[in-house]
Amino acid sequence: MRISDRQARRMLERMGVDIEPMPDVKEVIIRTNSKDIIIKNPNVSEMKAKGVRIFQIIGELIEEKVLAAPKFTEEDILLVAQQANVSKEAAKKALEESDGDLAKAILKLTS
Repeated sequence: MRISDRQARRMLERMGVDIEPMPDVKEVIIRTNSKDIIIKNPNVSEMKAKGVRIFQIIGELIEEKVLAAPKFTEEDILLVAQQANVSKEAAKKALEESDGDLAKAILKLTS
């Protein structure tokens, strides 16, 4: 036995689930540590049930962008700041200018 969309919607409404389409959504971006998944012109619906919000995303134009790995970590910034006796902001700037090379960043700040 097959349930139509209308019957399914009515059944969900009787169970206390409210479904609303979200018009005019241009894109949805899902960000992970390693990549961004971009869904262009998606159909998005929001379901609400018992204080929980669930988003349903349907799309065909999907683009994945792999993110570049950071050249230095927060630990690197702290190490450079301690070794050069400067603020974390100055250490971060020096690391950016030295392309993540800790020794170059420390030398740049101490000379």
